[in-house]
Amino acid sequence: MIRFPNCKINLGLEIKAKRADGFHDLETVFYPLGIRDVLEIIPAHKEQVESVVYAGSGLVVEGSSDQNLCVKAYRLLKKDFPGLPPIQLHLHKTIPTGAGLGGGSADAAFALQLLNEMFNLNLSSAQLAGYAIFLGSDCPFFLLNQPAIASGRGERLEKISLDLSGYSVLLVHPGIHINTGWAFSQLTLRSTAGYSLGAKINQPVSTWKYNLFNDFEAPVFYAHPEIKNIKQMMYEEGAIYASMSGSGSSVYGIFEKNTVPVQKLPSHYFCKMV
Repeated sequence: MIRFPNCKINLGLEIKAKRADGFHDLETVFYPLGIRDVLEIIPAHKEQVESVVYAGSGLVVEGSSDQNLCVKAYRLLKKDFPGLPPIQLHLHKTIPTGAGLGGGSADAAFALQLLNEMFNLNLSSAQLAGYAIFLGSDCPFFLLNQPAIASGRGERLEKISLDLSGYSVLLVHPGIHINTGWAFSQLTLRSTAGYSLGAKINQPVSTWKYNLFNDFEAPVFYAHPEIKNIKQMMYEEGAIYASMSGSGSSVYGIFEKNTVPVQKLPSHYFCKMV
């Protein structure tokens, strides 16, 4: 069976406070975007000894197969379902990794759903979300996969009516890896008094430039001016709104439909208009 895990972007990202468990309370809007990986899971051959055999293609994913979130998803379910049959898993990566796009979390969430369906585990959406949070704070979002305001660690989700299909979105990843732990360590928590994120996102897109912010931009832009320059380029090319996604380093710009920015970017950048 084959599925096509998609990425997400963050529309606004406010870090509220550091929690006793070491995580941070945050508020953001997750918006799914149609850049997709390819995930295939099939039952293992009879002679297969390992419980899961992983193969990858496309963009390189660093680390051993044991660290792959899809493999971890299988093994997480295997603990509670010892009879889960061995599988072969192939992941073709198109979504850049370590880019603030949630690609790994999407792959893991889709793997949970696919295994649940293939082997008739009969897990509810709430039960799947319970597994997903062990794999990543934004992993539960990809089970919903609809625009949502996220709070807590990112696992508390409230669906919203937001449709950007009337716009074009340019996504640029410069190939710079931002360590999420480092990015959190650089934050200076600020007062977020005023309009809630839900109120801001309901305003016209033309107002987002002035009141919708990603708290990670200041430290990341300071450390990597190249990323700041991409955002500035988006506005020079006519973006209605531009922002870094997550803790970076991907930057997206929202443009009027069928607008094609003409700025030439370095050949090693990942660039995609959706």
